[in-house]
Amino acid sequence: MNILFVGDIFGSAGRKIVREHIGHVRKANSVDLTVINAENAAGGFGLTPQIAEDLFDVGADVLTTGNHVWDKRELIDYMNSAPEQSQARARRVLRPANFQPGLAGHGVFEGSTESGVAYAVINLGGRVFMNATNDPFHAINDILAGIQAKVIVVDFHAEATSEKVAMGWHLDGRVTAVLGTHTHIPTADERVLPGGTAYQTDVGMSGPYDSVIGVEKELVLHKFLTGMPGKFEAAKGNPKMCAALVTCDAASGRASAIQRIMLGE
Repeated sequence: MNILFVGDIFGSAGRKIVREHIGHVRKANSVDLTVINAENAAGGFGLTPQIAEDLFDVGADVLTTGNHVWDKRELIDYMNSAPEQSQARARRVLRPANFQPGLAGHGVFEGSTESGVAYAVINLGGRVFMNATNDPFHAINDILAGIQAKVIVVDFHAEATSEKVAMGWHLDGRVTAVLGTHTHIPTADERVLPGGTAYQTDVGMSGPYDSVIGVEKELVLHKFLTGMPGKFEAAKGNPKMCAALVTCDAASGRASAIQRIMLGE
């Protein structure tokens, strides 16, 4: 079984490069499950219902998010439009499962591939240097206790590499893949851990790389040089799609391979 995980889509440049490549990547690798982190897809900050629908149209099975999930308030109504047990698209847009209880949406989706393989996708948020999340390590223990599927993909949206690496070891042998997002820079540490969990600290941004993590570089340089606040805008130059391709055994959920992908125009 092959799983494609696409790293943080950033702005229109990110959406464009993903549309350009996702179809042929999915076909060439016989992808069974496609997960996309889309929290920055709307102008670099947040996700709208229409963009979510567009990403489902190009092949996404599940969309994950992170700390910018609420930047576009209309997403709250979209998430609330689908009942918990629904398989509707709105139910397949996730936010970190370890957010405060009672917020819109859900952090876990359980479904089946077209061939009938049960899977679960879990969205978690880190706590180091980040706000508004409860302890992800204890949260994932509770979540896994209620999941029957063997194929389990975890998007750990976190800032600190140490926290991400720790989560990889915490979940080794318990999930199929732990894939980091949020820092927008692809890391070269992809590996299958001893217990059979595919791991990468950060899959990287799908967006403009002539930028500072997606933002127009002149605007960020101005802030660093002067200390003055300013409005950040999504860059557009040199877009690349970053992703991870994970191969696993559908019966056991154990990963056998993970491959980094970076594709430009």
